Order: sequence, then structure tokens, then C-alpha cells
Amino acid sequence: MPTNYYMFFIAALIPLIVGSLYYGDMLFGKSWKRINGLTDADLDDGKLPMILGLTYLLGIVAAFFVSSSAIHQGNVLQMMMPEVMESGSAAQQQFNDLMAQYGDHHRSFGHGFLHGGIIALFAALPLIGINALFERRGWKYIWIHTGYWFITLGLMGGLLCATLEYAPLS
Repeated sequence: MPTNYYMFFIAALIPLIVGSLYYGDMLFGKSWKRINGLTDADLDDGKLPMILGLTYLLGIVAAFFVSSSAIHQGNVLQMMMPEVMESGSAAQQQFNDLMAQYGDHHRSFGHGFLHGGIIALFAALPLIGINALFERRGWKYIWIHTGYWFITLGLMGGLLCATLEYAPLS
């Protein structure tokens, strides 16, 4: 677990912030509402606090997933389980040695953004696309939502990859 685990809670704000801008009328909000047959009155139903709260909780889940893809060092830890968790074990020493030598490799905002974008293209796009096809939505609908997830997951991956810190195992 990262020593600065609070970064997951900060990253979970990104879907809210990006969504408020992206789906606002200055960017894609008008198109999004038109495609979905929504009006401003439809969106003003008093459910916004619940929607924002659940979005934040789901953002925390997304942050954990994105970090597991963007930060490769965690995959090494998983591969060495459960022996690596035994205090003083050979596996734990090997892991700590690997982290001392390679722990800072690929730990940049750009690398994390790349992985967030890959998740958007290879997970979000197919999921959104499949649902949209069965709902008889067009490609504009698919690309609006995929664009949002590309930006959002990219920013989440970038932030987490660049800022999460891990202490050696003991």
C-alpha cells in the first residue's frame, strides 16, 4: 500500500472535475444532451448530490484500478505473493532490492497518462460501444463518452503514477 494513500481520494475528484467541464455547455454538453434527448429541466431533478457522491465513490474504485495498470512495480509485488509479505524472507529482500534499483522506472505523469489512455481505448471504448450499439446510439455518442474517459483516466493515471510513494517492505 502506498504511504500516501490519500492520493487515491484526490484522484477520485478527477472524474467530477473533468465531467463538469467536459459535459458543460461550452464543450460537449449540448451535443450530449441532444443525443440523449435531455433538457436542462430533465437534469434539474434534485438527485445531483447523490449522483456526485456515488461518482466520487466509483472514482476511488477507478483510481485503484488505474494505479494497478500505470504502476508496474505493483505487478512485481503481486507476482511474489505471499512469500514477499513474510518479514525477512528471501522474496522480501529480492523485492526490496528490485525496488531500490528499478522502483523509480516509468514513474512519471506522462507514463501514467499513457496507461490511462490505453485503458480508455481498450476497456472504456469497447464497453461504451457495445452498450451504445444495443441502445441504438450513434458513433457521436460513443466518441463523446470515450473522449471523456480518455482524458479522465489519463489524468488519473498521470497523477497516481507520478505521486504514489511506496516504502520498502519489512
